Amino acid sequence: MRAVWNDAVLAESDRTVVVEGNHYFPPDSVKWDLLESTDTTTRCPWKGQATYYSATVGDAVGTDVAWTYVEPKAAAKEITEHVAFWRGVRIES
Repeated sequence: MRAVWNDAVLAESDRTVVVEGNHYFPPDSVKWDLLESTDTTTRCPWKGQATYYSATVGDAVGTDVAWTYVEPKAAAKEITEHVAFWRGVRIES
């Protein structure tokens, strides 16, 4: 699986975890140099607090296109520090 935004691969792995239709990429498969953490957070009742990242490719910035659960609740421990994508990021197989 690949997460692609603005023709750049943000993450690539054959070890994603699918939760609620989203592919969560392991942290070692993410191109962290293209992502920057933001102040955005959300809370899921069963996963816990998510933190967000924006992507920068060339001059283009995608705001809050990725999220992760650094310390998820026990029910979601399998996605600890994994990264999921949305807002224009294509997930390709």
